Amino acid sequence: MTNAEKLKNLLELEIIPDLEAAIDDLFSSIDKAKMASIAQKEDLEEMREMRTECFAIVEELGRDELESDEIDELLAELMDVKTED
Repeated sequence: MTNAEKLKNLLELEIIPDLEAAIDDLFSSIDKAKMASIAQKEDLEEMREMRTECFAIVEELGRDELESDEIDELLAELMDVKTED
């Protein structure tokens, strides 16, 4: 499996679903409180931006627009983030 395939799988099977679950959890918390705090709004915006970036990377991978060094760097960064959790 190439690093491009590993990166795509990591994004599609782990990172994006984790972000979507976190967004759903935050929406649930906001709904229960009937109001969003400033911190919650900032967290929500940050998670949405991260999700959008992840989808963009998947699209770029599909169009073969990323250089191998970019792929390696992104894969390493995301693996670090994933293992920190």
